[in-house]
Amino acid sequence: MKMITAVIKHHMLEPVKGALQLAGIDGMTVSEVRGFGRQGGHVETYRGSEYTIDFIPKLKLEVVVDDGKVDEIVEAIQSSAHTGRIGDGKIWVAPVDSIVRIRTGELGSEAL
Repeated sequence: MKMITAVIKHHMLEPVKGALQLAGIDGMTVSEVRGFGRQGGHVETYRGSEYTIDFIPKLKLEVVVDDGKVDEIVEAIQSSAHTGRIGDGKIWVAPVDSIVRIRTGELGSEAL
């Protein structure tokens, strides 16, 4: 099993969620996060004063899938979150050693 983590723009959540549902994903975790990448921050003006926004608000999406679905899910996220503009986000994949469904005690793939 693998955990797929993606950091995306807020307004891309609905297209990504729809693509994941079409790919057979039943559940996901979404968190609000802040950070910066190549785009760095940006300068905004409020009541005549300029200030720098160093950390850009984003969403972090986490999904655990069987090894055989990793490429399909990564492609679904990438294609649905892509705008072609800087700040589209990142996707990374990490191994998951075990998973347990608390309610039933199911283990591994059965717990997904």
